[in-house]
Amino acid sequence: MDVRECLDETAFHQDEEGLWRGWFWGYEETRAQSFKCMSVQAHATFVKPFLISNTTARSVFLDRSEELIHGPYSEWSKEFWTARRSMRFAKHLRDIGNKFRKSYLGSTDKKDNTVLDEDWQKMKRKHGDAKGGPYVAAHIRRRDYLYAHGEDIPDLKDTAKQLEVVLKKLNLNTVFIATDAPKEEVDELRDYLKDYKVFKYDPQKEVLESYKDGGIAIIDQWICAHARHFIGTYVSTFTFRIHEEREILGFDPDTTFNRFCPNTTSDCEQPSRWPVVY
Repeated sequence: MDVRECLDETAFHQDEEGLWRGWFWGYEETRAQSFKCMSVQAHATFVKPFLISNTTARSVFLDRSEELIHGPYSEWSKEFWTARRSMRFAKHLRDIGNKFRKSYLGSTDKKDNTVLDEDWQKMKRKHGDAKGGPYVAAHIRRRDYLYAHGEDIPDLKDTAKQLEVVLKKLNLNTVFIATDAPKEEVDELRDYLKDYKVFKYDPQKEVLESYKDGGIAIIDQWICAHARHFIGTYVSTFTFRIHEEREILGFDPDTTFNRFCPNTTSDCEQPSRWPVVY
């Protein structure tokens, strides 16, 4: 574990006052006094003594801390899944997502076999129990990913081609996209998929002000988690959380652990599968 020069471009930059700006989950007023890249191949418990010895800051933001080794609480353990199953998205955010599913995607929990038990401890589904709504969901990460992982994601035209392959295979005509792409890119993608219905959740002003980007992200994830088939973005934590929700709901892993391949690559390595453990 050591501090070193950044190997890739980052989502953080220094402003004219010398403070660091970046993605702090929609809290635009947040700034950092310093920014450093760390190389880590260690257990999470080693981070505390390292920080105590190397910084006097009272608050430290660890971006990508999921990369740390979490021992018995790693994704393959019963301990991790017990904690994860108990952590449900807030009901008011689920309700917004459910209303959108019903209104635009023809999707309800009863029809999709995705009804949540009130007691999370009794929620134990088998793979294939969940059917999902009559739509394909896609998490399409853009913006900073074009610089950090440009070689691992397709352009918009190829994204549309990969979606069309799945839509035809499943005999579906509806796509839901969760994306940070600007409006002009969303419109471009819609043009490539003009023979299909393409939906995106655009929150009303008061919803965005109340729940900020983090809350809107949860609504997007909830809608994606209920699709008949899901395609995510390479090594994205946003995509990983959708994987987990779909595992809890009981989807066939073949409909969950999928990613967009780079241009001209039809058979890229797919995401690791972390099956739910009871």
